[in-house]
Amino acid sequence: MLSPLTLTYIHSVLKSALEHAIREEEIPRNVARNVRTGTPRPRRFKPLTADEARQFLAATQDHRLHALFELALHTGLRKGELLGLCWEDLDLHAGTAAIRRTLQRTTTGGLTTLPTKTRASERRIALPTRCLQSLKRHHEQQQRESEAAGTAWQYNGHVFTTAQGGAIDPTNLTRTFLTFLRKAGLRRIRFHDLRNSTATLLLEQGVELVVIKELLGHAHIGVTATVYAHVRLRLQRDAIDALGTALVGRETTKTVSSDGDEPPPCATRVQ
Repeated sequence: MLSPLTLTYIHSVLKSALEHAIREEEIPRNVARNVRTGTPRPRRFKPLTADEARQFLAATQDHRLHALFELALHTGLRKGELLGLCWEDLDLHAGTAAIRRTLQRTTTGGLTTLPTKTRASERRIALPTRCLQSLKRHHEQQQRESEAAGTAWQYNGHVFTTAQGGAIDPTNLTRTFLTFLRKAGLRRIRFHDLRNSTATLLLEQGVELVVIKELLGHAHIGVTATVYAHVRLRLQRDAIDALGTALVGRETTKTVSSDGDEPPPCATRVQ
């Protein structure tokens, strides 16, 4: 059974195709306009907390793909975007990465490099210092692997490869990811939840929604707002509770000091 989100996507594509057929005067009307799919509920996800994220990265520290997992958690790149990343896309001096392609397994061509998911997905992002250091060490390690493999090395320009230089199958990356979750003693989550963890942690740090939207490569800020609505609601509740505590503290301070001759001390300032 297809998910509501998938059904909505299929309906959108079909309706768009029929609209094109109307413009070409191939059909008289678009029957897909009369179909109501409803608004799909955002998929539930289980992001890592900051402590869990540190545990996970500590578990991957000595693995040859540590830089990949660190980059995933710091930037929220999709699995295919990480595996499709090439060295020519990176500017380690400027500290940026150009996200232009994605690596996918197709039914016809096997592992194939494709354009990014949408036009908005094609973007340039800033890389944190920690990731830059990891990538430089990873590049040195890859050069050692190339020398060890000799003529068997399958150079394809990708940043993250197998030990023989070939493209990494997304399924194999998922298996490695789950192994490290168990090693770190963490609950089972999807690889995509690393991306959700990035956005959630950024929101909790007070980063603006538009910045997160650009980092993740969402087509519209509404997508970002909808997917992380529950996080924003929790942050609103925390903010309101903090305000309530500050206001109660102010009233208590005034009550305690009102009988004396001394002026009341300054109450806690509302942030």
